Amino acid sequence: DINAGDLFENYFQPKVGLDELIMLCRQMRTLMKAGIPILKGLWGLAESVDNKTLKKVLIDIHGQLESGRDLHTAFAAHPDIFMPIFVALVRVGESTGQLDQAFAILSEYLAAEKETRQRIKAALRYPAIVIGAVVVAMVIINIWVIPVFAEVFARFDAELPLMTKLLLGMSNFMLAWWPWLLALAAGSVIAFRFWVDSENGRYIWDRSILKAPVIGHILTKATLGRFAQSMAMVIKAGVPMVQGLTVVSGVVNNAFVSERVLSMRDGIEKGDSISRTAAATGLFTPLVLQMINVGEETGAIDDLLQETAEHYDAEVQYGLDNLSAAIEPIVIVILGVMVTVLAFGVFLPMWNLSGVMG
Repeated sequence: DINAGDLFENYFQPKVGLDELIMLCRQMRTLMKAGIPILKGLWGLAESVDNKTLKKVLIDIHGQLESGRDLHTAFAAHPDIFMPIFVALVRVGESTGQLDQAFAILSEYLAAEKETRQRIKAALRYPAIVIGAVVVAMVIINIWVIPVFAEVFARFDAELPLMTKLLLGMSNFMLAWWPWLLALAAGSVIAFRFWVDSENGRYIWDRSILKAPVIGHILTKATLGRFAQSMAMVIKAGVPMVQGLTVVSGVVNNAFVSERVLSMRDGIEKGDSISRTAAATGLFTPLVLQMINVGEETGAIDDLLQETAEHYDAEVQYGLDNLSAAIEPIVIVILGVMVTVLAFGVFLPMWNLSGVMG
């Protein structure tokens, strides 16, 4: 029987973050290099790890290995934690006897992914805080400040300025309908989440976010850099090109780009070259396409893809360094509009009130 405590614990399980996956890969590499039996090593890791979700997963993997399953199959049983490229590289490491090398490559890849995410979050933190503070200030003024002015003006039978009337109307509307407004906001968020989780919604959203002003080109380059880095890894590991593209399509974290990667796979299956199928996607710049073409002709496609990933990484770093400068004018305009509204809606009636009292 499942009790309420078990349901609560299962629902609120802690997530397994990139930090824990990076540490797991490094520990697995150390165990493999030291020649420790994998069953003993996994059990030791399961006992020492702090994250309860990861502990359960490692115990489950240990049990699957005891029952005769391969390591990559045991990892694949937890797709919400171990991404396709993780499973693919472990599978290659098993088949070639180089599991330590596979985990070393994975730890480097996950560390680079973590750094990119942190840079994007850090660049967006300042404008998000500023805009959030302005929104909170507007709500407070509409709910508590403007009604006070209305009462004072009503006592003196004075005419409110137009901007104050507009703010007062908004304040009255929010006070009267706030339960419905909260319900509408919550419903909109839930509906949006359901829409994004659908196949068509995810595709449209991912395609739109890559074209978003200011941040879109950075996200595009970060996604393409992730593709190039992942593709270079699977090729170096000896994964066939068609299978590698299938794996990478599940790693890029963007349904639109994933569909383009699968179209590359279909083109290669029909006999087209990598450079030609890459050009057909419309995603890559001429410089990158030229690098892929040279790599294909020289047989060093993995090295050229790695250079492509480094090129995109440098572009992303440059874009993030200048993101604050690009967002600042937008934030200043928003703040200017808010201050203007407050000046006309709050301070103007104060000046008029002093004249009426006089």
